[in-house]
Amino acid sequence: MKLLVCGGAGFIGSNFTRLRLRENGDEVVVLDKLTYAGREENFHDFAGDPGFRFVHGAIEDPQAVASVLEGCEIIVNFAAETHVDRSIAEPDAFVKTHALGTYVLLEAARTLKGTGERELRYVQVSTDEVYGSIEDGSFSESSPLRPSSPYSATKTGADLLVQGYFHTYGLPAVICRGSNNYGPYQYPEKLIPLMILNALHGDPLPVYGDGMQVRNWIHATDFGRAIGHVLEHGAPGEVYNAGGPDECPNIEVVQRIIELTGADESLIEHVTDRPGHDRRYSLSSEKVRALGWEPRVRFAEGLEQTVAWYRDNPWWWEPIRSGDYRAYYERQYGRTLA
Repeated sequence: MKLLVCGGAGFIGSNFTRLRLRENGDEVVVLDKLTYAGREENFHDFAGDPGFRFVHGAIEDPQAVASVLEGCEIIVNFAAETHVDRSIAEPDAFVKTHALGTYVLLEAARTLKGTGERELRYVQVSTDEVYGSIEDGSFSESSPLRPSSPYSATKTGADLLVQGYFHTYGLPAVICRGSNNYGPYQYPEKLIPLMILNALHGDPLPVYGDGMQVRNWIHATDFGRAIGHVLEHGAPGEVYNAGGPDECPNIEVVQRIIELTGADESLIEHVTDRPGHDRRYSLSSEKVRALGWEPRVRFAEGLEQTVAWYRDNPWWWEPIRSGDYRAYYERQYGRTLA
């Protein structure tokens, strides 16, 4: 197949692109505007693949989108602003990318369908955060949508827009919602790479509140394969949840990273909790499992591999920690990095 992968220079998108090139032999065109977390370095091991092409552009730009659709059979939309903390401080970028960007992609697909030239399938990559927090049990695809932050609210809006285009225009679109992803190439503002790199450098490990927020963890390669099952076998108009095999409180994740890096537990520093912080996420994945998907990576194994990847690849993260990220970190946590 020929796929247009929007946001393919980011963490999850680049891992997905890598999978489709290597395991499926697809042709992949990546469209990405290369924001702070979208990096061409994420293509380093497949940039020369004859089936891969990168185009620098934004999904909210109709001309950029139109220029990359030739021959594509599927649009997979990873393009997103993803960090909740940044959405609290600067929500405008989230509205622009998630609402306007998704609209532009859907309109491009609808226009092609209307001309009779061809019908593009559309996959919206979403998040468990659209459901809000859950004390017990797990969210199913029919659970109410109760977003708690500008990030999750704008992702929810994008999901509803996708469903509106299916019901109104018959656009063959599906939504895949993942739980907390982790693995290589994740920008270090997120919990796991933040803690790994701080631990390796002897920096304090800032833990929100009591650290007992529970997350369901899925390795990025497992989520990528789930998206693949959805784009190949999912029914148009449907939503599919893809949760990982394990969940645990954030403080336990941090403690395990301390063990794996050999850091001292005294580095843990409890900081003021994030406004509106969801307490627990958990997804039921029976629907996507029925398509033949199963997660392959248990969290204990995946976390150990992830720590090893960051330890072994300073070429990837050193430019980040020495660049604009330092200013962001100081604004967010009130201290400088070592």
